[in-house]
Amino acid sequence: MDDSKFDGIIFADTWQEFSTLQYAGRVIHILCRRGNMGFTFQDTHYNISAGDYVILPNAAFASGFSASDDFQGILMNLSEAFVTSIAIRSNYGIIGHLSLLRNPVMKLSGRDFRICEAALQYLRVRMEDEKHLFREELLGSLLTAHILDLYDIHARNRKDLQVSERVTSLLRGFIELLYNGEYVRNRDLEFYASRLCITPHYLSEICKKISGKPASYWIERFAMQEITRLLRQKELPLTEIAERMNFSSVSYFSRYVRKRLGVCPTEYRVFTPQA
Repeated sequence: MDDSKFDGIIFADTWQEFSTLQYAGRVIHILCRRGNMGFTFQDTHYNISAGDYVILPNAAFASGFSASDDFQGILMNLSEAFVTSIAIRSNYGIIGHLSLLRNPVMKLSGRDFRICEAALQYLRVRMEDEKHLFREELLGSLLTAHILDLYDIHARNRKDLQVSERVTSLLRGFIELLYNGEYVRNRDLEFYASRLCITPHYLSEICKKISGKPASYWIERFAMQEITRLLRQKELPLTEIAERMNFSSVSYFSRYVRKRLGVCPTEYRVFTPQA
């Protein structure tokens, strides 16, 4: 791995090295070259093989990584701050972001695989030039080029989708509210629509157009991700979890969980490993 103080981009040579890296506040890219890898992202399990490209836009939602003995890949760990700093001038980012939150695995053609592999390898080579006077700017430019290639790969499968500046801005604002933890205090669609100065129906419609899911789906997905994380901490009483998640009572909290998981919180804990 790169040993310099710059941690905007960190590569790992092996799965063992990658598994020691911090995930919180990071964006993870994995290009699978050989073998298989498994992981859980937002309570959905994925298995990838050679030719797959994984992007985890919020690595804190991922867990349970495992790899086959013959796994080989290029593993890149990015800080969200560095990704934000390169400020790509494209509306497509929010489309890709929502898509990756639903399914973080991209299936690459042979040509696209070679493009991504070459870009990551070159980015790694240039990282080694620690004496470059504009190193971070250089790496930011190379990462930008790679991300634009990823946008292109994704967009070619969605040629009919065009998004205005206004819709992009609204969706970005909606997602930022969720990442800022508003789902802990507010799980009503009306709250988010009000903050964005639009109607609940319009917010749901633009979310559904871009991601295939209405706004309520994303609110519940963020909320349930946090709830299941807390439930896996089995030393926490249900009353405390209900209070943390701003439920008026444990019974209301239990009904909310049962409706979405099909089991009550105590049953979920029985069949789920300790966090």
